[in-house]
Amino acid sequence: VAHCKEFFFCGQEPFVADEYIERLAWRTPGGGSRGGEAFDPKRLLEEFVNHIQELQVMDERIQRKVEKLEQQCQKEAKEFAKKVQELQKSNQVAFQHFQELDEHISYVATKVCHLGDQLEGVNTPRQRAVEAQKLMKYFNEFLDGELKSDVFTNSEKIKEAADIIQKLHLIAQELPFDSLMGFCCYPLSSPGKYHDLECQLIQEFTSAQRRGEISRMREVAAVLLHFKGYSHCVDVYIKQCQEGAFLRNDVFEDAAILCQRVNKQVGEIFSNPETVLAKLIQNIFEVKLQGYVKDQLEEHRKSDAEQYLKNLYDLYTRTTNLSSKLMEFNLGTDKQTFLSKLIKAIFISYLENYIEVEIGYLKSRSAMILQRYYDSKNHQKRSIGTGGIQDLKERLRQRTNLPLGPSIDTHGETFLSQEVVVNLLQETKQAFERCHRLSDPSDLPKNAFRIFSMLVDFLCTEHIDYALETGLAGIPSSDSKNANLYFLDVVHQANTIFHLFDKQFNDHLMPLISSSPKLSECLQKKKDIIEQMEVKLDMGIDRTLNCMIGQMKHILAAEQKKTDFKPEDENNVLIQYTNACVKVCGYVRKQVEKIRNSMDGKNVDTVLMELGVRFHRLIYEHLQQYSYSCMGGMLAICDVAEYRKCAKDFKIALVLQLFDTLHALCNLLVVAPDNLKQVCSGEQLANLDKNILHSFVQLRVDYRSARLARHFS
Repeated sequence: VAHCKEFFFCGQEPFVADEYIERLAWRTPGGGSRGGEAFDPKRLLEEFVNHIQELQVMDERIQRKVEKLEQQCQKEAKEFAKKVQELQKSNQVAFQHFQELDEHISYVATKVCHLGDQLEGVNTPRQRAVEAQKLMKYFNEFLDGELKSDVFTNSEKIKEAADIIQKLHLIAQELPFDSLMGFCCYPLSSPGKYHDLECQLIQEFTSAQRRGEISRMREVAAVLLHFKGYSHCVDVYIKQCQEGAFLRNDVFEDAAILCQRVNKQVGEIFSNPETVLAKLIQNIFEVKLQGYVKDQLEEHRKSDAEQYLKNLYDLYTRTTNLSSKLMEFNLGTDKQTFLSKLIKAIFISYLENYIEVEIGYLKSRSAMILQRYYDSKNHQKRSIGTGGIQDLKERLRQRTNLPLGPSIDTHGETFLSQEVVVNLLQETKQAFERCHRLSDPSDLPKNAFRIFSMLVDFLCTEHIDYALETGLAGIPSSDSKNANLYFLDVVHQANTIFHLFDKQFNDHLMPLISSSPKLSECLQKKKDIIEQMEVKLDMGIDRTLNCMIGQMKHILAAEQKKTDFKPEDENNVLIQYTNACVKVCGYVRKQVEKIRNSMDGKNVDTVLMELGVRFHRLIYEHLQQYSYSCMGGMLAICDVAEYRKCAKDFKIALVLQLFDTLHALCNLLVVAPDNLKQVCSGEQLANLDKNILHSFVQLRVDYRSARLARHFS
């Protein structure tokens, strides 16, 4: 059984029957194939039977032990329950005793409170009587005129003396003067001694402040709190705090440092530190800052608007920054309103008419910048004029695109200056910044719009629009020879200026008006001025393109000869293309490059497409003026090939397609009569009108031959 018990409980893991049987079989000799032994089922059965018997014996023993433990547990449970009942009874008895004790304590406490009230009722009149006796004693000394008590003669007991005089003063003020007692007490009710003691206390406070004795200052301030002169004590403290505090040039930094130092100290001295600190700040704003601001602004208010505005912006900014620092301190409930009122009191007289000063300065400054620029160019600005005949000319020019009036020679001057533009934008930017800081929030969008209107007047109308008008007037007629075309330079500079103008609009104006009705008004004004200028730019570009085509016509008329395409000696043609073609292509390439340098974005493609179409029409019409021999037709094809090569520089598909078609048409000048129909039905010519094809075939010198006419019909 001992062996079975040891085998049964050999593992720490939970009991598993299958594993238990396996272990038993493994340890039994002949129970498996271990060590080469033959399997012996009888021996294994015998071992199992013996083991089962041992387990049964062990089970009986364990069962008896369990029953014994259960009996013992039941016995102990009964004993424990009995003990708990006894403890409950004891607890009830203890609780009863506790209630009795609590009632007894409450009774005693009631008696003690009652006794204390009786004692207090007896002691309070006694104390009052003692105090009254002392006051009567001090009163007699005042009547005799001799103050002998130590409390009046000892300077260290000034606090007790102040308390006594304060009480006697209040008593004397309540007595009518016409009574005998009131007449006798008049010396106490008069301000003489009371005022003298106040002065002594304030003097003591002042001396303690100079010595830096915080505890003594706190003690004297507590005594003065009940006197009328307490506010004077605060004034003395504020005055002495500022002595030597404003020695540097930066009054705002000095004020911030002073308030920081006082904020740490005032709570240790006064019972109402937030009131004292607020009074100090009010004194600094109303005396130091207001005087400093007045000195700085009045000096330039009427003589120098630029310096006045700069000083006003700087002083207001520094004042508001100081106010932000002071917001960290405890100044009472509504410190934001308190500080705002102080700032408003300083600057109200300057902010009321700020925008008028700003607009006046901006107007004069902008006019001076423009005039200085035109003077540097020795240019007398001509009047563009409005109304009447000028408006009629403008409408006619927009509809016909014809120059009305004589052309003006600008000598290549665009009358646009980036330096002028930068100066105007910089002045306006500073005006927007001042407007943002100095304008009342309700007036900010309106004031910003006025500044924007000034920018539009001087930058867009007086400078850009004037330059466009002058540039338009300087564009020569399309039949002028050797004309210098400077309008594209005007376009280039105007485009750059538009970008700068738009950037300032978005960066500096939009934040000021984004949430107001003025936004739509500004956007409309900007749109109108840009559309107005775009009309003039388009008009100038169109007339410039006409001039370019006119220049090409002059080159072709001067350089192209009739013998170029009908040479006398067909067998002795040595050139690859004509001189007129070379010069025209050279001129066109220069103009294409100039257009690319003068514009950006889709405008480049739009203008180049228009120039390319007009260039193609010119060459097409030019070729229609000549008759072509076989060799002349080959030379024309070479010219058109060169024109097509030039057209590739445009990088416009339509223009290249037009010249491809023109090149295919020129093949009709040299193709054999038998192949004409085949060529005309080719891919590039199949969709063209038959009259166009016929017009090119008619240019051949052999068109009159019956054979050619028969083949083309």
